[in-house]
Amino acid sequence: MSLALLVWLTMACAVFMVLEAAGLRTTLLLSFKGDIKRESRWLAQYGQAVCTAVAAALIWQLDPRRRAMVLPLILAVAGATFVATAIKRLVGRVRPGRDKAGKFLGPSWRHANYRESFPSSHSAAAVALTVMLSLHSMYPQATATFWALALACACLRYLLDSHWPSDVLGGIALGYGVAYAVASVFHM
Repeated sequence: MSLALLVWLTMACAVFMVLEAAGLRTTLLLSFKGDIKRESRWLAQYGQAVCTAVAAALIWQLDPRRRAMVLPLILAVAGATFVATAIKRLVGRVRPGRDKAGKFLGPSWRHANYRESFPSSHSAAAVALTVMLSLHSMYPQATATFWALALACACLRYLLDSHWPSDVLGGIALGYGVAYAVASVFHM
C-alpha cells in the first residue's frame, strides 16, 4: 500500500470539498445517448455486487490455486461498500442537481438516495476490487486493466452527475484503504 497515495487522495478530496462549498461549478450536466449511454452504464457497475460475484466465480472455476483469495476479495468489496454506506448515512450529503445540492444534512439511518452522495460507494467498491485483483498473489499482470476499469467507473460517477469530485476521490481513498486492510488481515 502506498501511504503517500492515500494521503494525497484524502487531501485532494478535502480541497475539492472546500472548492465545491465555495461555489466552484463542478457539475457537467452531460447527456449520454445510444451506445455511449449503454456502455458507460456497464462500466459504471464495475466493482458492484454482480461484477464482484462474477469475478469471484471466475477465480473459483478457472484458477483453483487462488480459491482461498475469493473470500478476502468479497470481504474487501463488501467492506468498502458497508463503510461507504455508513458514512453516507452519517453525513447526508445531497447529490448534484437536487435541492440543497452539496449540503451536508447530517445523520439519518433511513435510505434516501438524494442525500447519499459522499463518499461514492461505486468508486470505493471498484477500487477495492481492483486492489485485490492486482495484488502480487492474484493477477498483477492485469493491474493496468483493473485500474483502467476502476478509474473509468469512478470518472463516470462524476460525469453522470451522480457525485461531486470530492465524493469520487473520497470513495477511491476509502476503497484503497479498506482493500489493503483486508489484504493485510489475510496476509496477502
